[in-house]
Amino acid sequence: MPYAPVLRCAVAVLLSAAAAPVAAADDGWSLAPSASAPGGRPYVYAEGAPGTVLQDSVSVLNPGARPVTVRLRGADADNTADGDLTVRAAGKSTDTGAWIAFAGDQGGRRVPVRTLLLRVPAHTRADVPFTVSVPAGATPGDHPGAVVAGAGGRSSAVRVQLRVGGPAVSALTVEHVAVHGGRISYELVNRGNTVLTPKLAVRADGVLGRALDRAPRTLPLDLLPGRRVRLTEPWRDPPALDAVDVRLTVTAAGGARATASASVRFVPWGALAATAGAALAALGAWWGVRRHRRRTTDGGTSERPRTEVEWTGAVS
Repeated sequence: MPYAPVLRCAVAVLLSAAAAPVAAADDGWSLAPSASAPGGRPYVYAEGAPGTVLQDSVSVLNPGARPVTVRLRGADADNTADGDLTVRAAGKSTDTGAWIAFAGDQGGRRVPVRTLLLRVPAHTRADVPFTVSVPAGATPGDHPGAVVAGAGGRSSAVRVQLRVGGPAVSALTVEHVAVHGGRISYELVNRGNTVLTPKLAVRADGVLGRALDRAPRTLPLDLLPGRRVRLTEPWRDPPALDAVDVRLTVTAAGGARATASASVRFVPWGALAATAGAALAALGAWWGVRRHRRRTTDGGTSERPRTEVEWTGAVS
């Protein structure tokens, strides 16, 4: 099978469910891209046109004193609901993860397999080649995936950043902006075909003036194509009394830009409740005094003033 070379290697992030460095223990195996230069490379970058087959390799390192058997598979990269990077479960991949294959053995013949069991002796590094077969109908743009290894109740993954040749489209939207509980919540959707690292700017204008103004800052997020994530922005000192329009502006490399807004009214309900309570108490006290005076007058406990003639009984 002819192999097209990996066209580019770049610095990236090692995805790991355990997120732990190599430990000096029997189960302290690790997974990494096979090093092509001193210092290594934390992920694999591959680029090719639809219909090509790309080749690379990963290394399983076993520094322990006992052999370890790991299970290797391909997987699609994904975003969790709150934006973290993860990988899809076994059997759920439909993109790059489904295009990754390893060299297996069947009756003495080498055949591509989706899952590979590999026994790594103690104090050994095993380099495992794999291929990415890009389908002829693959869409242009980024197709993030991963090579996942599992053993001893834990797993580790190396990101495979595949770029399929063709027009790159950078686009996103901001949706469902809301303000509640001292936080601004919103959703970001990657509408393009490239991985985006968005920047967020927040502005809030009220009747009484500018309530919030935050300059653009890079979000700690790699938003994959077609993914939707829900995020929150803290607002610890909102106005006590105002009607405010909150506007979010999100930008990303490649010209992506989107805005969305929401209106919110801040009312000091606690202070209003206390004021209303005091007013009701004053009204109750006034009503009580008035009723007491009325009873005193109507009940005859005080005498009607008499004229001089009535007192003396004189007749004119």
